[in-house]
Amino acid sequence: MQMTKAYKNNEFLMSEEARSIRILSEYLEPRRRLSMHGISRAIVFFGSARTEPTTADGTRSYYPLAVELAERMAHWTMERHHPRSYYHLVTGGGPGIMQAVHEGSARVNAALNIGLNISLPFEQNLNSHVNLENAFEFHYFFMRKFWFVNLAHAAVAFPGGFGTLDELFELLTLIQTGKAQRMPVVLFGHEFWDAVVNFRLLAERGLIAEEDLELFRVCDDVDSAFRHLVRGLEPDIALSPD
Repeated sequence: MQMTKAYKNNEFLMSEEARSIRILSEYLEPRRRLSMHGISRAIVFFGSARTEPTTADGTRSYYPLAVELAERMAHWTMERHHPRSYYHLVTGGGPGIMQAVHEGSARVNAALNIGLNISLPFEQNLNSHVNLENAFEFHYFFMRKFWFVNLAHAAVAFPGGFGTLDELFELLTLIQTGKAQRMPVVLFGHEFWDAVVNFRLLAERGLIAEEDLELFRVCDDVDSAFRHLVRGLEPDIALSPD
């Protein structure tokens, strides 16, 4: 009878008792691979997987805006930084806004794209603009969010649903409480964010501090979003005023 080592026993590794091993793997394997590729700084983008390039009702589509902003950020880091210090563009790696960001970045250099995908009951495929060596597949949402925050030096939230709100508010909470570094955070689209979250009311009720309203900037156009991100990442760069 041939014996099987515990670390080669797939039945055990997929068991409830081995959950801690699987969690640890989702920390250690990405850390090793990111380190091998010299990836340590990122601009993280959140937004709906359901966003289409155009809208059927003629309302504003954020897809082309995400493409344009990502392309500009990719040009900026390629021109400004040494390859070992590039700001990579990180999304969940799926369709919608995530695909738009990686489409824009790929116009400059697809190697800047990082996709942190997640296995879901409904299939979410990796978009075609992410190279496989820069693609990660997670089972645990909290480990995926850990890597978003660990890599983030700036963040942009486009309109989205539960997942986008979850990711945004976890990031803001971590910055607010000093568990994550202070960074420029852009919420793209007044018409969406003003309707979805009344941040002013939170401050008026004393549920957040007045200075917490300075943790993010709501922008309506690519130029102002770009300026806010670059000023926050490298304040020594001279840019035209908002």
